[in-house]
Amino acid sequence: MEIREMRPGDYENVKALWQTIHGFAIRSIDDSYEGVKKFIVRNPGLSTVAIDGSEIIGAILCGHDGRRGTLYHVCVREDHRKRGIGKAMVVRCMEELQKEGINKVALIAFTTNDVGNAFWKEIGWTEREDLNYYDFTLNTENIVRFNK
Repeated sequence: MEIREMRPGDYENVKALWQTIHGFAIRSIDDSYEGVKKFIVRNPGLSTVAIDGSEIIGAILCGHDGRRGTLYHVCVREDHRKRGIGKAMVVRCMEELQKEGINKVALIAFTTNDVGNAFWKEIGWTEREDLNYYDFTLNTENIVRFNK
């Protein structure tokens, strides 16, 4: 097994992996080839894949804003879980973020993602209960409505 940097050419195999993960949500724009490529190019060397033979069996989109790193779409194919692959990918991302001078990393996990939430707690991440998470979809209709 190999853990390495995710490349734009990995997209189709990563997307196929995402589509096998129970409860996984893919956004049409952000998770398109163009959206993922833009993210990888903006955050070179940070996103990660796990490869077994010629198959991508794990993936993490990883980036930062100059202050804090963020992990997105962390997943390991179901038949490869409980082998340390997820942890190895997370460690690679954290090491790469440290090289960039980033000293804190965050992620978002759906409350219904029991497998993922158990994983994060097991490897020592802290669940924040003092925050509310908000988002806003940037499109012309929403921006016009917001500006009224």
